[in-house]
Amino acid sequence: MPNDSPFPPAVDSDSPWQGEKWQQHTLLLLNSYEKWVGRSLISRDTAEADARKLFLSPVVIVAHGPEEDPLLNYGNQAALELWEMSLSELLGTPSRKTAESVHRSERAELLRRTKKFGFIDDYSGIRISSSGRRFRIKKATVWNVVNVDDTYVGQAAAFSDWKQLP
Repeated sequence: MPNDSPFPPAVDSDSPWQGEKWQQHTLLLLNSYEKWVGRSLISRDTAEADARKLFLSPVVIVAHGPEEDPLLNYGNQAALELWEMSLSELLGTPSRKTAESVHRSERAELLRRTKKFGFIDDYSGIRISSSGRRFRIKKATVWNVVNVDDTYVGQAAAFSDWKQLP
């Protein structure tokens, strides 16, 4: 499984939230969301409880690292179901492969705009699952993920409004 991310996946893909590195990554996602958006993505508790709550959230959450060709380094259960992948398949997948090639320039503009402004909360676009099913995302929030030193370490997205396309 390719994974050049600075956030190695948890060993147990049935309950990844139990892994310390998974919990640390979840903390970065949640703290970065709060920094840019100004509110919490979930109600907060302990690191493990937060990691479990985010992984099992009905809101689709995905994230990728800072690589030139960004690699996915987080996906919750809702994302795994939508993209029709296991956790081990999702982690390390180039983020660009979540969009059809004809929509990749639109995706590149989204990433550029987010990097410049810290977050956007109005993204809509077409994505594709691993089996080729197409779906339209509406009103996604995309934000920069930063570490405790405010260093850029990737981007994440959250959305609950999507529709399968024919």
